[in-house]
Amino acid sequence: MSVYLVTWDLNKQKPNYNQARQNLINHLERYDHIKDPGLDSVWFISSTSLAESIDAGIRTRMDNDDRLMVTKLVSGQHQGWLSTAVWDWINARI
Repeated sequence: MSVYLVTWDLNKQKPNYNQARQNLINHLERYDHIKDPGLDSVWFISSTSLAESIDAGIRTRMDNDDRLMVTKLVSGQHQGWLSTAVWDWINARI
């Protein structure tokens, strides 16, 4: 298993923004995941898939004017200011 940082931003001008956001969240919830309460559109997910595959699945729920970044966390190569629960979750999986 690998841990990926997934961050996204949907275009808030679209008329179906709330439904599009919920569709994206429903998709992300399929993964083993955790969120830091201070980061609204940042999720940490655990998966055996590659970043390209995760990206492709998420993008089916997005429009061309939305944005997405999926990156694999590497042991000893990440740092930040997150809740203890999030760090514990990440470190248990890397």
